[in-house]
Amino acid sequence: MYENPEFDENCDANNPKKIKYDDILAASRRIVGSILRTPCTRAHMSEKLGMEIFLKQEFLQTCGSFNERGVRNALMLISDEQKKYGVITATTGNHGIALCYHASQLGVPCVIVVPTTATFNKVDKCQKLGAKVITNGSNMSESKSHAMRIAKEKQMLYINGYDYPHIIEGHGSMGIEIIDQVPAVDAVLVPVGGGGLITGIGIAVKHLKPDTEIYGVTTDRTSSMVQSLRKNEIITLDIDTTIADGLAVNTVGVNAFYNLKGVVDKMIVVKEDWVARAIMHLVEDEKYVVEGAGAVTIAAIMAGLFPNLKGKKVVCVLSGGNISTTVLSRALERGMSAENRLVKFDVTVNDRPGGMADLCGLLAGIGVVMRDCVPERSWVKGDVFSVELQVICETRGLDHTKELMEQIKKNFKEYHFKDINERPDKSVGLRRGPCLAPNPVCMQK
Repeated sequence: MYENPEFDENCDANNPKKIKYDDILAASRRIVGSILRTPCTRAHMSEKLGMEIFLKQEFLQTCGSFNERGVRNALMLISDEQKKYGVITATTGNHGIALCYHASQLGVPCVIVVPTTATFNKVDKCQKLGAKVITNGSNMSESKSHAMRIAKEKQMLYINGYDYPHIIEGHGSMGIEIIDQVPAVDAVLVPVGGGGLITGIGIAVKHLKPDTEIYGVTTDRTSSMVQSLRKNEIITLDIDTTIADGLAVNTVGVNAFYNLKGVVDKMIVVKEDWVARAIMHLVEDEKYVVEGAGAVTIAAIMAGLFPNLKGKKVVCVLSGGNISTTVLSRALERGMSAENRLVKFDVTVNDRPGGMADLCGLLAGIGVVMRDCVPERSWVKGDVFSVELQVICETRGLDHTKELMEQIKKNFKEYHFKDINERPDKSVGLRRGPCLAPNPVCMQK
């Protein structure tokens, strides 16, 4: 087994490492001055969501994510001899960016292996920070295998971004900050990919304030930790494209899986449509730009998955803000569509002078903004003096959309509206993960 080039002695399923609070405390002191102590302020959307929400703003870190905490701690603990050979990792982006940045600050050679699904902006940041970036594999598992083979050949240290013990200890420093910033916190909501972040935070928070509930949140496309906990063994999950690429870990960490039991109270799975809406509301209500992985905690609250936390003090970890402009624009439009603020419909109008102008005048009269309009003449049935318009409009919400529909029905004979969601505040098909608390009280009324 030890001759296996993919064997990682720091993340050995047969010998998982115990993560201790004392090591987390030491890590938090070690990285002081190198890592930003991020704000944890009360959210403007607290009243709307029915609980006192505090947002831990890890997207404000220099590299845009919480990953700097663990990376800095890990790099400060490696030997001078190992620093000569350098470090290597496989990553979907954020861990790699943090490793590149702090490795360059400490003069450590760094190689990053990314899957083909990694976003361009994250790969570009790694390259600009001076690291050698290798694209290999269609997912994290394949990229990790390639990176570990290089590590063995070049005597580089492979640093697992979600399971290396010193990484988890560094991430746990956030838990210490949370208790210091919100001493009366009732619950902490943490995004979960490979499990390193929630393990570190959970151990720290439970040590300092044992009655605080710890919830892990992931999406329906990145639920490898939930599936592993259900089967009580680590499984490999095929993950396709996801808005929460920072959580796209096929196989969770063995140290994380071993340590989070008894620390995390419950795992929650939220649909990705809610993540798009959460990104939109964080921009509109809080003026924060947060990536999909960082927005899952707010998404789960918006989706109604925490009725037990109504009226309580809740900290939501916004783990990162490295979202590409392309994904951001898509998320904003998807969110607006989900809340009936973007409306798509077809309507047939008179194809003579003034026909299209009548539609534009009607829309302007009720305050609806036309975002796009494509005329279709070739496949229209009936007389040749008609044109079908494929229209996308922006409204203020469901009531305004209903007013638009009434006016279209009143003034035109042929029309068709696409997928109007009558209950945009309600979610469908939500799932909960396994309850991990020794004495479950989290869902009691």
